[in-house]
Amino acid sequence: MANSAQATKRARQAEKHRQLNASQRSMFRTHLKKVVKAVEAGDAPAAQAAYTAAVPVIDRMVTKGLIHKNKAARHKSRLNAHVFKLSQAAA
Repeated sequence: MANSAQATKRARQAEKHRQLNASQRSMFRTHLKKVVKAVEAGDAPAAQAAYTAAVPVIDRMVTKGLIHKNKAARHKSRLNAHVFKLSQAAA
């Protein structure tokens, strides 16, 4: 347990940040899953819409320091490849 006022405050802040980060991470994963689900269903317009909604969320996680920029780039690249492949097959 915290022995000083400063340590108590830092413990409170750490808990707030932990909860906020967990919420942000959950939102990030949800958006990724929506794209994957649409791709697996073979629904090209839904996959494209989900991808366009996911990209700003992914970028926001980078600016907030939740994920590394290379991880974000990897996710965007792979999702985009799946969506593009699906749209080519549909056309």
